[in-house]
Amino acid sequence: MTPEFAPASDDTRPLWLVWSGDDLPPDAQAGPWAEASGFAAKAGQICLLPDAAGGLRGAIMGLGDRALASRERFQIARAQALPRGNWHLADLPAGLDPDHLALGWLLGQYRFTRYKGKPVQGPRLVCPTGADADRALAIAAGEFLTRNLINTPAGDLGPDKLEAAARALCNDIGARVEVICGSALAKQNFPLIHAVGRASAVEPRLIDIRMGDQGPMLTLVGKGVCFDTGGLNLKPGASMGLMKKDMGGAATALGLLKMLAATGATGRMRLRVLIPAVENSVAGNAFRPGDVLASRKGLTVEVNNTDAEGRLVLADAMTYAAEESPDLMISLATLTGAARVALGPDIPPFYCDHDATAAALQQAAMQVGDPLWRMPFWDPYEDQIEPAIADLDNAPSGGMAGSITAALFLRRFAEGAGRYAHLDIYGWQPTAAPGRPKGGVGQGARAILAALPQILA
Repeated sequence: MTPEFAPASDDTRPLWLVWSGDDLPPDAQAGPWAEASGFAAKAGQICLLPDAAGGLRGAIMGLGDRALASRERFQIARAQALPRGNWHLADLPAGLDPDHLALGWLLGQYRFTRYKGKPVQGPRLVCPTGADADRALAIAAGEFLTRNLINTPAGDLGPDKLEAAARALCNDIGARVEVICGSALAKQNFPLIHAVGRASAVEPRLIDIRMGDQGPMLTLVGKGVCFDTGGLNLKPGASMGLMKKDMGGAATALGLLKMLAATGATGRMRLRVLIPAVENSVAGNAFRPGDVLASRKGLTVEVNNTDAEGRLVLADAMTYAAEESPDLMISLATLTGAARVALGPDIPPFYCDHDATAAALQQAAMQVGDPLWRMPFWDPYEDQIEPAIADLDNAPSGGMAGSITAALFLRRFAEGAGRYAHLDIYGWQPTAAPGRPKGGVGQGARAILAALPQILA
């Protein structure tokens, strides 16, 4: 499915957006029709307006109470319930951002139909006046890619198929890609990626994408655990049910790559995307609780829980990235349940020691409706990730500050990068909302895209 706007033409019907308690715009009034229809401008309430011949003249959609507007990011997506045809927004109420409306409309078009149903042509909207249509289409297309990847079950999206998806994207946008696979990981000093993925029937791999050859360097590292059984510390069945989404960091990185390429941002920077793609499986050669593993950086890691595998594969990839001294490195990972306990599914925590970078990222996140919340790299917790017999512990005991200790673990492998930020995302929408159907969802990509001009200036 490809997001699209209706072409600008005279053959479109008007759609009026109205806040609860406001008077209808004069052109939207059709005698007592709206009142007789029970229209009260509740959020998402639609009133179809007849013309004199009994046809459809236009429609009114309610936005609800202004005081409650912040509860929904993309109210305009509710207008996907309109009859099929081409529409345009008329007489916009003051304060509504055309760019946000444009993107919300496009995101509302998303449907995952790989296994059931088929794409259906619904209503189409002319891009709102004042909005950047090309940018909105680029962002929505990147988000659609992320959602499709997360929603695809692991049986159809193992490490090999994730590599294929990355190669297909690179072919489309003109990026370069190299892959280190299987035993070559051990030979080329990626021992943690190899250890986590070696028990799977599908070989682990490190996908390395590059684009652009001038300007500051941005490196994205996306966790690509295509399915996580928990390894020998096997997850309960209920906890395993959503583990197809454990590659949400990789999916978000690829979606962001697509956005950056389509908006022309890759012409102003050197961009690298690293994805350690593995399955954390159970077999006779699986890594074990109590094992001490070497890392590419030379630090040893005591494995106290094989279900804390994401930070292991990220560690080798981040070390490799940092060897090139990027100006900014960002890791994206569905990493800890502790982050969800603290902030819920909608607000990923992020960690960054550079105050100006963190401020730009959080400000952009709130402006574009892709929220993030800054959490601290709390140095006093460093001793929690330092066990007795190795340099690092992948799963500190005690159960407290789990997202922070995971971020501290990763920071050990970011040395060499000019600045580092880590996003502990969820990658899943547990209940449907306008523009955000239940299922896979990108988190942080739009915030990063909006903040980059300031961060890399």
